[in-house]
Amino acid sequence: MEIILSQYSSILLALLGGLFTYLLTTIGASGVFFIKRVNERLLDLMLGLAAGIMIAASFWSLLSPSIELSEKSGYVKWLPPAIGFLLGAAFLRIVDMFLPHLHIGLAESEKEGIKTSFEKTTLFVLAVTIHNIPEGLSIGVAFGSLTSEESTVSIMAAVSLTLGIGIQNIPEGLAISLPLRTEGFSRTKSFFYGQLSGIVEPISALIGAMAVSLIEPILPYALSFAAGAMIYVVVEELIPESQVKGNSDIATIGTIVGFTIMMILDIALG
Repeated sequence: MEIILSQYSSILLALLGGLFTYLLTTIGASGVFFIKRVNERLLDLMLGLAAGIMIAASFWSLLSPSIELSEKSGYVKWLPPAIGFLLGAAFLRIVDMFLPHLHIGLAESEKEGIKTSFEKTTLFVLAVTIHNIPEGLSIGVAFGSLTSEESTVSIMAAVSLTLGIGIQNIPEGLAISLPLRTEGFSRTKSFFYGQLSGIVEPISALIGAMAVSLIEPILPYALSFAAGAMIYVVVEELIPESQVKGNSDIATIGTIVGFTIMMILDIALG
């Protein structure tokens, strides 16, 4: 059932959506208290699952509505999606170049971004934070678009996107806290940093919702921007990390399953 939303209620929904996905990251990170040994195959399966969900969400929840909205608004239907997609990927590339971070499992000498004296744990959290930014943005843009009469995004589509991202945040939170535990951190500290990585999602969800609510013409660009940022994360980080330890088969199965889950959610609810 469609409902008419005010600018403020769409922003509130975006915030709640971001908090929901953050909560599921926290639940996932809490697994460090119950799991004693890191199973590399399980971690790679989780990374693959997250990649599949993000790929499917990028098309069905973001790119496809961007294409439909561009055509409905009288634009060249492929132009705003293409521009927004490229800008989203470029944005994440710039963040990746300058924000100090270190991917879990790598030596400290392999840290990326500008030189800094940050501790290893901080660099780990920043690495995960980078790929949580587009997830929050996509939720914010989806809910923010509900105030537009031209938008083809329904409230159930925004909910399915949030649910899909939330589902993949559970294994994602675990995939952060467990490796930190193997690095020698206590269970409490591993949990703390694992859940902390998700706090950027409600913040970026707010930013995304406010942007499209206040500047409606950018909506098709904003939808594809979020898609481009998410695909960048998948290709640059999630898929390579899931394949590097020799578990490519199980990681690929996870990607296929994740894609299917998000596709079903979007078609059934959207």
